[in-house]
Amino acid sequence: MMLSDYPADIAERFDVLLDELERWNRKVNLTAIRDRGEMRTAHIVDSLSARPFLRGKRILDVGTGAGFPGLPLAITEPERQFTLLDSNNKKVQFVAHAAALLGLGNVDVVKARSESFAPGYRFDTVIARAVASIAKLVEIAGHHVGEDGVFVALKGRSPAEELQALPDGWAPVVRELDVPGLETGSRHAVLLTRQ
Repeated sequence: MMLSDYPADIAERFDVLLDELERWNRKVNLTAIRDRGEMRTAHIVDSLSARPFLRGKRILDVGTGAGFPGLPLAITEPERQFTLLDSNNKKVQFVAHAAALLGLGNVDVVKARSESFAPGYRFDTVIARAVASIAKLVEIAGHHVGEDGVFVALKGRSPAEELQALPDGWAPVVRELDVPGLETGSRHAVLLTRQ
């Protein structure tokens, strides 16, 4: 789905998010990407490529950074509850500010490491974008995935080598993503389910 396919009110919220990202980025280093068009592609469009893989109501975005993929997904999926988790205080402050500014009542922002985060329940979908190797992701956040849930690891080029180190108990499916504006074959989603 192209950004132009979204209703005007959603597209407007994406613009507000990018406006704030640019404004904060001048004072606090939230992202290395400075060009507005590149931000739109690398942050908004890339984040939304994970939408078809979301399961259930409760979504955990591990290592959300400046709120990606969690914020764009929460904008487009108001019926789902998103927990955006990061240990970087400045990034968490930005994400909380952006979620409040956008009126995202379906977003909780938590400053914690995934290993020590203990919400008292597990999630239908756990998602991570450019955080760590797949084996490391499972180690630090696999326990947050519910019994019938899915761990969505958004990666760059085909992660075949990383999958060789995947611990037992997880079944991977790799999907190549078509992200308009990014080179073909440059983005993949690894969907991990419990065996």
